[in-house]
Amino acid sequence: MTTRTFRITVRGAFDELTDAQRAGLLADAAEHDVLRAAFTPEGTLTYDIAARPAFVFRFSDSGEDEEDILEATERAEAAAKAWLTERGYGFKHLRSSAEDLSQAPMGKRQRRAARSNGA
Repeated sequence: MTTRTFRITVRGAFDELTDAQRAGLLADAAEHDVLRAAFTPEGTLTYDIAARPAFVFRFSDSGEDEEDILEATERAEAAAKAWLTERGYGFKHLRSSAEDLSQAPMGKRQRRAARSNGA
């Protein structure tokens, strides 16, 4: 059986931040810049608190069956909630989306490589 790779995105908004929390997020903003975004097993957080209170966590996970994506999404949401809660950040409007990379359409380079391997 092959292993499937999942990319899970958990989006939300910070809620009712204190001045100290906002200042802390601003101080750490460079570490959470979108240019550092990556899908990782432990999750990568990005935000721009100076512009808006929204945040995005990016997680990678894997499974053997197509249905495993549901459990992976639940794990990602739980990890995002735990990270926020451990730091005392309020949040709202949490929503998730997930993609099974085995089902993603091939890019131009992948199609070209598939044609050359079949020849």
